[in-house]
Amino acid sequence: MATGHFVPKKVFFTSGSGTHQDKLTSFEMALRQASIECYNLVEVSSILPPKCKIISKPEGIKELFPGSVVFTVLSRLSSNEAGRRITASVGMAIPKEPEIQWGYFAEYHTFDETKEEAGKYSEMIANNMYTSISDKIPEKTMNVTESIVVPDNGEWATTLAAAVFIME
Repeated sequence: MATGHFVPKKVFFTSGSGTHQDKLTSFEMALRQASIECYNLVEVSSILPPKCKIISKPEGIKELFPGSVVFTVLSRLSSNEAGRRITASVGMAIPKEPEIQWGYFAEYHTFDETKEEAGKYSEMIANNMYTSISDKIPEKTMNVTESIVVPDNGEWATTLAAAVFIME
């Protein structure tokens, strides 16, 4: 049933990292690892719409067509500082009643934190945003996080984490 609203119906999660002599190309390598290199990504802010079904990455990729405009909550970080750890994470707070309530995504990127630390922090941010709008706590929190250590050979490294929306 068409509601007249432009609201995502599904979402999947992905992450990737890449290295290259060129900064932009390292981002492309991260997109390739995340399997979202062939889409025109539009970054959006942090709301999980009511009735938005969480699906697997393989399911989500099957529903997309190369060249499509795809909306995504994206966290990314690039560096060429040798030996530095870079991490990108998207945390999510899922409401107890996802058919009628909306949840939150939180983008977080950082230097020198592990994947686990950054993931927990992005979940905490999403949880805090969710609880700040009501007296409710989310049903659960989760994250997708990617981390990489910048190589010593002078190349750029990029890491990214994304929640990718499917529009029907």
